[in-house]
Amino acid sequence: MANTGRRKNILLITCDQWRGDSLSAVGHPVVRTPNADALAREGVLFSRHYAGTAPCSPARACLYTGLYQMNNRVCRNGTPLDDRHDNIARAARRVGYDPTLFGYTDVSPDPRTRAPGDPFLRTYEGVLPGFTTRQLLPEHQKAWLSWLAMRGIDSSAGFPDIHRPADTGAPEVSSAVPVYSADETPAAFLAGEFLRWLGEQDQSEPWFAHVSFLSPHPPFIVPEPFNTMYDPAEGPAYHGAASVEAEKASHPFLAYHLEHHQKKSSFIPGATGTVGDWSEDEFRKIRALYYGMISEVDSQLGRIWQGIRDKGDWDDTIVILTSDHAEMMGDHFMLGKGGWFDGSYHLPLIVKAPGHDAAAGTRVDHFTSAVDIMPTLLDLIGGEPLPHLDGQSLKPFLDREEPENWRDAAFWEYDFRSVAEGTTEAYFGLGSRALNLAVIRTEAVKYVHFGGGLPPLLYDLANDPGETRNLADDPAWLRIRLEFAERLLAWRARHLDQSLALSELAAGGATGHFARLP
Repeated sequence: MANTGRRKNILLITCDQWRGDSLSAVGHPVVRTPNADALAREGVLFSRHYAGTAPCSPARACLYTGLYQMNNRVCRNGTPLDDRHDNIARAARRVGYDPTLFGYTDVSPDPRTRAPGDPFLRTYEGVLPGFTTRQLLPEHQKAWLSWLAMRGIDSSAGFPDIHRPADTGAPEVSSAVPVYSADETPAAFLAGEFLRWLGEQDQSEPWFAHVSFLSPHPPFIVPEPFNTMYDPAEGPAYHGAASVEAEKASHPFLAYHLEHHQKKSSFIPGATGTVGDWSEDEFRKIRALYYGMISEVDSQLGRIWQGIRDKGDWDDTIVILTSDHAEMMGDHFMLGKGGWFDGSYHLPLIVKAPGHDAAAGTRVDHFTSAVDIMPTLLDLIGGEPLPHLDGQSLKPFLDREEPENWRDAAFWEYDFRSVAEGTTEAYFGLGSRALNLAVIRTEAVKYVHFGGGLPPLLYDLANDPGETRNLADDPAWLRIRLEFAERLLAWRARHLDQSLALSELAAGGATGHFARLP
């Protein structure tokens, strides 16, 4: 039954490393995601949705603040988020919600607001200001491990070794199962904690829950039946050069990244060597596990949908399903995220909003961005408009309208500095401020510009969707390269920090828009 006369509930679900092409709702030839698909039938599916950056902390900073990395300045996991920035939780709190977290936000607190000895300054896995934490589940997963122990599962191995096969004789890449079952995964634990909390909510008050799943982030292992749900022989062809050595030779960044940041142990505990050492057969076995992990988290989405229906809140709940960033999954001999390839940045996004039934089941092919999530949610709940944000509200699409002057390209950034260790700086012989790239990607062309004098990249996506032939030095493409360099420069000029630049002090006092400090 609809709870008319009050504000809508909000359910923001983020998964971690879910590729935007890996849903059956967008036509993936192998992956089956019935519960995400069911949400898409009641909402709007955005097929060209992109992260603002990678990895986790920077990507989430874009999603939570509505600001591109060039303005929120969260460059790496561990870069503090400046406390002056507004965010999705603070904004919702201003209009009467108590945003409640299940999982993690990977936000490093501003050290200027903390005492030097504060333990919060020893981890990048802090909580976004404004959230009430109901069930924190950072990477160490200790709350889940203790829950497993109470269920009689030996979880003493801790993270990440709990995610090794129970069969200690299993090969390095294997579909062997862990010690926990499909009802005992971290996603199952979080879904259960959310549903328990949901049952405590007063029917007269709207709720706001952010459920932040780690899946399908590595380690790549999943219980039955998901471990054998997909045949490794099935799936799209991989994109990339003819060999890992040819991939390294194609750009200085790839030479560094493939050698120094693609360690097998980051994806399968106990594995040795670099990712590029795996054969295509092994990549395909890993991909089958990844697809199984997607289906596993999708099964928990179904649990959540049913729990909200059972409470009578489904018709009054805004649901946003997305990911922080995506996953290379073997393209260009890589796993994980980073660099400039679409595999790292193309995301799922489905939005279901009560009162927008006319748009149910529609698909939007315009370019959308993670920075659009905050202004969209504010628009849907009647929050104050914030013109200094880089994102744009998606509400017109939910009203089946074509917004004026919508972007015709995707933009993202990637910063590969290493402030704490200085390893990247030493490798390239450059300062931290030079180790970055920016991307403009239209339907037909992608241009990548680097700081520090590293060579640019230009791809003809219409004829080379796998991004394998760099045309930046091709004389026939010089005009296109200059055009896209200018477009990228214009984009950056337009999105320079506007938090005070949209206001002016005059005889009558401050006029225009200025973002107030929290």
